[in-house]
Amino acid sequence: MAYYPIENYGLIGNMRTSALVGRHGSIDWLCFPHFDSPSVFAAILDDTKGGRFSIAPLEDHVGKKQFYWPDTNVLITRFYSPEGVGEIEDFMPVGVTGPDLFHQLIRRVKVVRGRMTFRLDCHPAFDYARTPHETHLHSSGAVFATPSLTLGLATTLPLKRDARGVSAEFTLRRGEHAVCVLREIEQGARCGATLPDNHAQLMFETTVQFWHEWVSHSRYTGRWREMVSRSALALKLMTFEATGAIIAAPTCSLPEQIGGMRNWDYRYTWIRDSAFTLYALIRIGLTREATAFMQWLDARTRNDRPEPGPLQIVYGIDGRTNLTEYTLDHLNGYKGSRPVRIGNGAFEHLQLDIYGELLDSVYLYNKHVNPISYNHWLHVRHSLDWLCENWTRKDEGIWEVRGGRRHFVYSKLMCWVAFDRGLRLAQKRSLPADHLKWLTMRDRIYEEIMTKGWDESRGTFVQSYGSDALDASNLIMPLVKFISPSDPRMRRMLEAINRPPEEGGLVSDGLVYRYDAAAGADGLDGTEGTFNMCSFWLVEALTSLGRTDPRKLDEAQLLFERMLGYASHLGLYAEETGGSGEALGNFPQAFTHLALISAAFNLDRALDGG
Repeated sequence: MAYYPIENYGLIGNMRTSALVGRHGSIDWLCFPHFDSPSVFAAILDDTKGGRFSIAPLEDHVGKKQFYWPDTNVLITRFYSPEGVGEIEDFMPVGVTGPDLFHQLIRRVKVVRGRMTFRLDCHPAFDYARTPHETHLHSSGAVFATPSLTLGLATTLPLKRDARGVSAEFTLRRGEHAVCVLREIEQGARCGATLPDNHAQLMFETTVQFWHEWVSHSRYTGRWREMVSRSALALKLMTFEATGAIIAAPTCSLPEQIGGMRNWDYRYTWIRDSAFTLYALIRIGLTREATAFMQWLDARTRNDRPEPGPLQIVYGIDGRTNLTEYTLDHLNGYKGSRPVRIGNGAFEHLQLDIYGELLDSVYLYNKHVNPISYNHWLHVRHSLDWLCENWTRKDEGIWEVRGGRRHFVYSKLMCWVAFDRGLRLAQKRSLPADHLKWLTMRDRIYEEIMTKGWDESRGTFVQSYGSDALDASNLIMPLVKFISPSDPRMRRMLEAINRPPEEGGLVSDGLVYRYDAAAGADGLDGTEGTFNMCSFWLVEALTSLGRTDPRKLDEAQLLFERMLGYASHLGLYAEETGGSGEALGNFPQAFTHLALISAAFNLDRALDGG
């Protein structure tokens, strides 16, 4: 099988792990049992060696359609032919009780008209295709065994053992069903009981009910409800319920440039990404995840650093601090995009911006969800005391450059946000704080950005002190209340960014590059696509300006709706969009979906005169 377009996959999951299911009926990515566990299926990173679990019609030329059961993360893949119509329901049970239910994947095949012959291939490749397995057939399915992980495939289908696992061909007629359950089992055990169709139906209905109940708590009733709900459901799939951690994406090493080296592992918990996610979910009334993440964060501040001291920027979902990055040189990468990386060297970076993003989320959590405790306030205060002594340092910045530390304007901006939100929180709650010291730091940072971060000759805020490069992260300035959206400096920067790249800007048909990657300022070779989160940030910047300039509000709506057209058939987005409209980078990407929610919320409010 050839590599499938990234945007042609759907995501299922259970807040422990997740899987990518292609419109061709193949599961080409699954890490088990957790998001950051080694992969079991990874055909998306190596079509030959990676492993897959495919169920598809035996006939080559069939129509395909894929959709989510409304307001759920249950995925339906439907096949059309003159002889019949068949479909696969893919889901991981949630909302059900019983042992080991968070370690199951259910594939339910049925024919709704006529007849259809299917082929099943289950070819696991454990530990990123590094660990061979033994395959054992039983009357109720098959067992795939390795020393560290054993999986059972329970089914009544007539499985045959082959060189890589098992396969089967079977024909179903209208009204007939076949159920496959992939689950973890004990070493030496049989594959586990098959799932009768009535039990599979009950699990399907319970899982649908769980997702309906969860999304019903959203307070968003605006113009783009379906897209906002889909983004919220995608973000929920990126939460690790066992600890409250939130991952940046469920995949690793999907390329930002086909054939390039910008391939990263995002299956971890970035303070920055998580803080933005909380902001988006709180905005639409989904607050349980915020409480869980605050508990996870509280554990990090208690256990992982001396007081006061810097937070690590990224952690494992279990809170571990060592995320050593290395390459899997035996894998070819998606369409030959090498190296394939696991782990992430950014855990050793200094990124001062995380304090602003974190404090902004703590401020909103305290305001809209639950007043923070005194102990939590002590951690906030220690962080700001540390920042008083360290905000003047160079860092790697929001984009995690590998070309050396600099004084990034966005990092300084977020240091300003940290002190501003700390002061606001202390005042609103009458909490003890060194008000004068924090106020002095906040004002010093403001003046420094206005002098060192502004390039008068270009008429714009720049990427870093002494540079003349543009950076789309500065679009967030009015959104965090640093500057008025109608301030002449903000207007000039918006005009500078909102030009085509050939005219020195960062915008191509409404899609925004985060910076000029070809200039090499990030220390990496190659280029990349437009950055979807930044496209939504442009929408928000125009929305802010539109409150005093109706033409900008119209422009914001047009850009937002153009961006909606770049979603996949399921309403999902990767990190970036390529020159031909293809998805690039890890998929789906929390950054993009949280930015969509925020842009939709604020644009709705502005259009309604709020």
